[in-house]
Amino acid sequence: MKRELVIVIDFGGQYNQLVARRVRECNVYCEIYSYKTDLEKIKAMNPKGIILTGGPNSCYEADSPTYQKELFELGIPVLGLCYGAQLMMHVLGGKVEKADVSEYGKTELLIDKKDSRIFKNVSDRTICWMSHTDYISQTAPEFEIAAHTADCPVATAQNEEKKLYAIQFHPEVLHTVEGKTMLSNFVLGVCECAGDWKMDAFVEHTIKEIREKVGDGKVLLALSGGVDSSVAAGLLSRAIGKQLTCVFVDHGLLRKDEGDEVEGVFGPNGQFDLNFIRVNAQQRYYDKLAGVTEPEAKRKIIGEEFIRIFEEEAKKIGAVDFLAQGTIYPDVVESGLGGESAVIKSHHNVGGLPDFVDFKEIIEPLRDLFKDEVRKAGLELGIPERLVFRQPFPGPGLGIRIIGEVTEEKVRIVQDADYIYREEVDNAAADYKKEHGEDPSWMPNQYFAALTNMRSVGVMGDFRTYDYAVALRAVKTIDFMTAESAEIPYAVLNKVMNRIINEVKGVNRVFYDLTSKPPGTIEFE
Repeated sequence: MKRELVIVIDFGGQYNQLVARRVRECNVYCEIYSYKTDLEKIKAMNPKGIILTGGPNSCYEADSPTYQKELFELGIPVLGLCYGAQLMMHVLGGKVEKADVSEYGKTELLIDKKDSRIFKNVSDRTICWMSHTDYISQTAPEFEIAAHTADCPVATAQNEEKKLYAIQFHPEVLHTVEGKTMLSNFVLGVCECAGDWKMDAFVEHTIKEIREKVGDGKVLLALSGGVDSSVAAGLLSRAIGKQLTCVFVDHGLLRKDEGDEVEGVFGPNGQFDLNFIRVNAQQRYYDKLAGVTEPEAKRKIIGEEFIRIFEEEAKKIGAVDFLAQGTIYPDVVESGLGGESAVIKSHHNVGGLPDFVDFKEIIEPLRDLFKDEVRKAGLELGIPERLVFRQPFPGPGLGIRIIGEVTEEKVRIVQDADYIYREEVDNAAADYKKEHGEDPSWMPNQYFAALTNMRSVGVMGDFRTYDYAVALRAVKTIDFMTAESAEIPYAVLNKVMNRIINEVKGVNRVFYDLTSKPPGTIEFE
């Protein structure tokens, strides 16, 4: 069965990945391409639909991103969003001008064409998210206005016969209350996609692809224990078994018991058939980090030492046919290889492969997936939930959750404190869900303990102490680009504090970090 495809053409909008995710939530496969992509290439892909993203430019300016008129004459449904809507009108003979009143934020949308296919099952009045300074002052010929707002006369224009839709607002963001319905109407209704792209089909298809590509070759994978590399290992193992070798470097900066958990799943007694090499390099890292306090210096040492260790193990293994990586779709796009938006991860390994491993080709079984889809694939492969739903964890590990010098004692302190904190938050959330049938509103997206470099006097029993202060961090966020401190109930925090003080030797104070991002970061260093 040939996979249906919807293409997102990126004009530099900040929500390009979100648009693609919304399409995939309709169980339709979606990819992002730059507006510089040749029309012939797009035609060759035979997409069921095309979506044009927003962007920061004014479409009527000479040097602004644009696309040729023929795109709208292919007979393929096209949906323009924000800048994409304005560009569609501009190219097809409408008029776009600077607005007297800019619209930004939640705005009431009034539907004029209640029989519009894009507004099927959408309320006559609904809330949408606007973000524009230009507006469509005149629709292109053969288009009709389908919706408006108090300050925007053309909030939506459409040519239903040609299946062309221009939406001035952003249906992809959660602030547009019925935005998912609108996008679903386009993808499943207008584009007539079947919506049968499911994760079990992806896993089965990918395993088959890997077998065909690898043949009887050997594959080497650096297994960090994170979600991406673990799911990549699971897929490769199901496909080629012992032709896969995974090297797991335990640098001693993982969360409590994490190294043993990874080995339990992928090691000799685990559930996957592969060659597993665990390198216990804890002391090697502690020695290298001794006396180092500057955050970037610590990061550099941790990263470089990993490369040295992986290089040593790769030399023992000898030549392999493929080097595998847990690259996922946001990494591909953010590395400048997919869409047009600003390159965020120019350092990512998508563009620069290690030159110390003797291999012929790279293999990236997850490069088409977003993080939530990677998790679904992990569950489909039978990887335990505790690993699949593991919280984000920085590459340098606890090395950047310990302020100042990293020592074995400090690692023990932060591991134990962090374990207690996560356990109590999880228990409180589980109790709430059991009683109310849903997660509590305060449940954070990421939460961990960090060790400050501050020591102070305390009193424990009849003795004075001079010990460390632990900081608890918990944030609520949608995209991890911005974040707010989570309002965890005081009773939960108080229990965490009591347990840490009583159970973790070397700690006599516990703080709760209220800082948002910005100005702070989610991590500590």
